[in-house]
Amino acid sequence: MKKLLIISLILGVCVQWGFARTIEVEVHGMTCSFCVDALQRKFNKVPHVTKVEVSLKLKKLRLETDDNTTPTLEEVKQTVLDSGFTPVKIDVLKEMIDENITK
Repeated sequence: MKKLLIISLILGVCVQWGFARTIEVEVHGMTCSFCVDALQRKFNKVPHVTKVEVSLKLKKLRLETDDNTTPTLEEVKQTVLDSGFTPVKIDVLKEMIDENITK
């Protein structure tokens, strides 16, 4: 019974990760650590965003999402604008399901 429970938990985590994707945004207007904090706080409130990384040096924002109901690129763009910055370029990096298939 314990083995079945452990296996089902592992499969559940793998299935959840199977639909995750990473979105990277070049952001214009970030000049200080307060800018970084503003973007992190704003995106931490967005549903289905599991991880937010902001690089002041690279002027980039990287989001990791948890499933296939991720925010649209338009929602990401609008959230950056609402934070007071300009999204220059938005890229959807490889989805994790693609990486799992190739391994």
